[in-house]
Amino acid sequence: MLAKRIIPCLDIKDGQTVKGTNFIHLRQAGDPVELGRIYSEQGADELVFLDITASHEERKTFTDLVKRVAENISIPFTVGGGINELSDVNRLLEAGADKVSINSSAIRHPHLIDEIAFHFGSQVCVVAIDARQTEAGWKCYLNGGRIETDKDLFSWATECNDRGAGEILFTSMNHDGVKNGYANDALAILSETLTIPVIASGGAGKPEHFRDTFEKGNADAALAASVFHFGEIKIPELKQYLCGCNINIRL
Repeated sequence: MLAKRIIPCLDIKDGQTVKGTNFIHLRQAGDPVELGRIYSEQGADELVFLDITASHEERKTFTDLVKRVAENISIPFTVGGGINELSDVNRLLEAGADKVSINSSAIRHPHLIDEIAFHFGSQVCVVAIDARQTEAGWKCYLNGGRIETDKDLFSWATECNDRGAGEILFTSMNHDGVKNGYANDALAILSETLTIPVIASGGAGKPEHFRDTFEKGNADAALAASVFHFGEIKIPELKQYLCGCNINIRL
């Protein structure tokens, strides 16, 4: 069995790390280069960098900042935000990213998933899905959670899988920043349905939430932000705790 992964996430706005609740009420969380270096040294399994306003502002991800973060870490690095074409992928890989994350552009142009997988390999293509549980079911959102679409979480995730995505990064907008645990019921369905890894995002507040998303949600990786940024959970201690719960984790 593959080891479960712990992944800190740097949500970037105006060159700084920020964190909100339910995708709003953003507050400063520190310098992304320094945070990336700390997480790499603490034993994080990967690092995710998301330029959260790039799509909304119709611009490209900040390449220079990506390069500076990449130079200070020694773990796999995923970058997302404003990626609309293959040249964007190439630019970010050259800047030091190992994978790219596409979200709004994937919904608008699903063939982009096929193209990235074909040209760079499935392992490079992470499809991020921001979804909210509504009365009509789990609906996917565009532009950092600003625009609701008619796409259903589970059917869209399956299409991404079939088109060649290497991983799904699912963020529950209902759970984001609330710190009451991950959306484990939805994660369990995704994990059972898909043939590719699923990364849980949204809801981490204490070590037990990581344990639960691995055991109940059957997630392959757990992503978190504020609990790491503000020192509420230390990655080495979290890994020791999970190991004590008999979860296969890299120490």
